[in-house]
Amino acid sequence: MNYEILGNTGIKVSKLCFGSLTLGPLQGRLSIEKGAEVIIRALELGVNFIDTAEYYNTYPYIKKALKEKEGVVIATKSYAYSYQGMEKSIKRALNELGVEQIDIFLLHEQESFLTFKGHRGAFKCLEDAKKKGIIKAIGISTHCVGMVRSAVYIPEIEIIHPIVNFKGLGIKDGTIEEMLKEIKKAYEIGKGIYGMKPLGGGNFISCYDKAMEYVLNIPYLHSIAVGMRTKEEVEANVLKFNGKEIPKSLKAQINNQPRRIIVEEWCTGCGKCKLKCPQAAIKIEDNKAKIDNRSCVLCGYCSVYCPEFCIKII
Repeated sequence: MNYEILGNTGIKVSKLCFGSLTLGPLQGRLSIEKGAEVIIRALELGVNFIDTAEYYNTYPYIKKALKEKEGVVIATKSYAYSYQGMEKSIKRALNELGVEQIDIFLLHEQESFLTFKGHRGAFKCLEDAKKKGIIKAIGISTHCVGMVRSAVYIPEIEIIHPIVNFKGLGIKDGTIEEMLKEIKKAYEIGKGIYGMKPLGGGNFISCYDKAMEYVLNIPYLHSIAVGMRTKEEVEANVLKFNGKEIPKSLKAQINNQPRRIIVEEWCTGCGKCKLKCPQAAIKIEDNKAKIDNRSCVLCGYCSVYCPEFCIKII
């Protein structure tokens, strides 16, 4: 496994970061035991970096896995906007992860400088926690080019966790070319950068090699978070990140895994996905997109037209 230092933070992380969202109740719904086994397999193969968030509810999975391995870097995130709210988020993370220090703590999904300003109380709490030694490094996660652009000029933001994939799926305010331009600036001044959603929320599984090779060839990413929910996916991703060929038998096991399409709870029911679905498998009910699984073929075409990046294949 290749390792890099996250910008000026001094934190050494594996190029492959374990994205834990796919294990928990929001997506994979694995038992804590099964989910921890998947994480442990990644740690055995050299992955030392795990991405989570308060919203994911995956702290128990990680805590169980940490009993088997030391020296693991954990990055978590919170939607808290007030000082008191972030205090609660930090306390919960420490308690539920069973650790005395959090390596990386981010404000979750910041959209712009104005959004960041509205969360200034929460960020001040992160700054104070860092001074006390409770947190090593702080920053933001974002789906927006504008927020990366602003983060360049905010020295207190040490880590940026942006969405990056070859089609720019999920970027709310620009193109992948614009996102990479701002990421490059941030990288060059010493910000730690680890990307997210290289497979576009599962929508690029059918073109896995192309999607992964795209992000692996971006020189401005210290690490890339990939959601994984089986040991086979872990093994395949480790091989890919090490520049090795994935055996056909392993690819077949992954491709034969049952998958499903989900619509995130923040769907507004705009109907753009319904208009573009070639199978007529989507309808709008109660201001939310509903998928007819009898007609859906998991093509992922609908996700490209979702302005809120609500549609995922897991």
